[in-house]
Amino acid sequence: MLLRPLRGWAAGALRLVRPGSPRSPASGPRPRGAHRGAWSPDKDRGQEKEKKSVICIEGNIASGKTTCLKFFSNTTDVEVLTEPVHKWRNVHGHNPLGLMYDDASRWGLTLQTYVQLTMLEQHMHPQMTPVRLMERSIYSARYIFVENLYRSGKMPAVDYVVLSEWFDWIIRNIDVSIDLIVYLRTTPETCYQRLKMRCREEEKLIPLEYLDAIHCLYEEWLIKGSLFPVAAPVLVIDADYHMEKMLELFEQNRKRILTPEKRKHGL
Repeated sequence: MLLRPLRGWAAGALRLVRPGSPRSPASGPRPRGAHRGAWSPDKDRGQEKEKKSVICIEGNIASGKTTCLKFFSNTTDVEVLTEPVHKWRNVHGHNPLGLMYDDASRWGLTLQTYVQLTMLEQHMHPQMTPVRLMERSIYSARYIFVENLYRSGKMPAVDYVVLSEWFDWIIRNIDVSIDLIVYLRTTPETCYQRLKMRCREEEKLIPLEYLDAIHCLYEEWLIKGSLFPVAAPVLVIDADYHMEKMLELFEQNRKRILTPEKRKHGL
């Protein structure tokens, strides 16, 4: 049942793609930002979209993403999109997030299908300000959490392939390009201690080994560059510090995160 809404998105996206645009899977993924103009034949609207920036805040569970987003949330011309966790906890009365943590082998595909759909919604949400900060992205949903389920043996190969095919189709045909990844880099041990302090219901079942696996995948993806393509430049901020120090670091990196001119010339 959860695949039905995603099919609806696919059909809608096909109607929005300009006629004559190449869509052959054999051509491979486009370079980042190459399909920014695919949504509108109007040149001015395309240029208007180009002026807007999308920054994704990435990191392990309890790495400080919420703190970072709250810090910038009152900044002029900045909008914040948090992870739609409330949707993952309640799909017409069902809690696929809780089910997945309870039995990942049974419910991993169910949750990740819905995560992929809701993160796609986040990327496609009309942007009203010059700068958008997003908590994670459709990329980390696939490259980190789906990948972890598969590597840990809790997702069958057929489920992994189906989700991967959906993801590959999305990035070829829909504009989910981003301009910067801010990686809040933490040790698994720090995240584990923070989890125990904040006591969220589903997170009570998360062991240190799970956080370590997520950390390793983030390191492979964003630091070593050996896992999957990186969708944007990466700004790494060490995030093992206490709250006051983290707020200082966010302030020190404000221009690097929020100013488009800084990103155009590299970090």
